[in-house]
Amino acid sequence: MFSRNEPVTGPSGTLAWAVDVDNPATGEVFTVTLKEVNLPGPDGNMVARPCAVGFSGNYPKAMDGLARLLSLDMRVIDPAWIGMKLRKLLNYAEPLGHFMAFIPGLPNGERRQQTWPSTVAYIARLIIHRYAMLGILNEEGYPLRDMGVLDTPDAKAASKTMAGKACPECGNPTVIHKDGCDFCTACGYVGQCG
Repeated sequence: MFSRNEPVTGPSGTLAWAVDVDNPATGEVFTVTLKEVNLPGPDGNMVARPCAVGFSGNYPKAMDGLARLLSLDMRVIDPAWIGMKLRKLLNYAEPLGHFMAFIPGLPNGERRQQTWPSTVAYIARLIIHRYAMLGILNEEGYPLRDMGVLDTPDAKAASKTMAGKACPECGNPTVIHKDGCDFCTACGYVGQCG
């Protein structure tokens, strides 16, 4: 169910997918690289599957821990596991870390940008997109084939965010009045009370 060690390449090397990330709000400019291996698929054909993630360039060194944890999660045999972990990171917000970046995976080569709550959230979206390109997960981060190891929800859970004022912390228009205080339903920011 789990590969203890990262697969090691031979003299022929391995496949990899890389994408550049530029967050002008934090000054981070780096490359995300997914190392991939070929594994036998259900029909006997070889399929590429990510087995490790790494960063290079100007990024917070604390993200090396994120790379290590995601790399371990990628080695769980059921891709529903990494899909669940990545979906949880999609709403991860950092103080003043929100930025505009292109949305991966739009149909017909369409190019649009959106505000991402953090660099971590954008990285999670990029990795989900790569899994979708390989036919392992869909663009929402759910597995395309049930392996029976991890139960996946039948229907997507309703979003817990609610429309409201713009949040000074994450920038999303999700600040509501809750229990007498301003509360952001996206990042949990608590503002003025009364």
